[in-house]
Amino acid sequence: MTVTALPEAVIRGSGQFAVDLDAVVKRFGAVTAVDGISLRIRPGEVVALLGPNGAGKTSTVDMLLGLSAPTRGTARVYGRPPREAVALGLVSAVMQTGGLLKDYTVEETVRLTAVLFGRGRDDVERALGRAGIADIRKRLVGKCSGGQQQRLRFAMALLPDPELLILDEPTTGMDVGGRHDFWTAIRADARSGRTVIFATHYLEEADAYADRVVFVRRGRVVADGTAAEVKALASGRTVRATLPGAPEAVLGALPGVDSVEVRGDTVYVHARDTDAVARYLLNETAARDLEITSRNLEQAFLTLTSDETDPGSAR
Repeated sequence: MTVTALPEAVIRGSGQFAVDLDAVVKRFGAVTAVDGISLRIRPGEVVALLGPNGAGKTSTVDMLLGLSAPTRGTARVYGRPPREAVALGLVSAVMQTGGLLKDYTVEETVRLTAVLFGRGRDDVERALGRAGIADIRKRLVGKCSGGQQQRLRFAMALLPDPELLILDEPTTGMDVGGRHDFWTAIRADARSGRTVIFATHYLEEADAYADRVVFVRRGRVVADGTAAEVKALASGRTVRATLPGAPEAVLGALPGVDSVEVRGDTVYVHARDTDAVARYLLNETAARDLEITSRNLEQAFLTLTSDETDPGSAR
């Protein structure tokens, strides 16, 4: 589904926050889906909203789209209530499924959408080109792959020239080249001032393309920062070394060591003080090919959104 509306003139870079959530709570009966989220996003930022299933991402997005109202707290999009922002065409959303008529061609679908928003032929061509689907314009939507249909939704969302673009699993079904082209287009849009919020299960995309990464768990923000800052919150690094017959018990007893894995002649030591582990391996053992690596975003995600994490402790 693509949620859009006829735009009015809006000046980008007006100094307002693109998104301003202030202590937002959303309850469904006895269930609290969003539990006091506060989040401010500046115009032109590309923000990845990540969390396990049931974390509250969808409920948060629904409030930004004006599809539901907060139980408590306030939500603003470019200084306006979300419903008003959507009505003015400031917001478009590209969802994962739905919203396409399979008996229409790709071009017919985009042209029909353009008519709804008072856009002309040039706008249609521009949207087809930016979405990378100009070469399949005559193909029936029902004959398009999942990735091509997702690009079509992207083209439809671009027609109102929204200030805020919300993407739900935007590259599902795309091949590697398609994903790269898609994110190249998104980054170009961000440089022009468009704000992008996206949810994805491809954590490497969040790592590579997001200015900010926001982890949500149980309706609360548990981490918010650049990918590097969020990865640093998942404390500890890993020392990898080649060491036949590694003394697993001795390594596990070193101060600051969380765990030790031995895979053949290679040992992996996960520790908070990897410098101490490295000194021990180099000075007290025959270890070679030593390497120290930080946790990747996937490891940080698992650490910061696990049930053992105290909600709000890593904000």
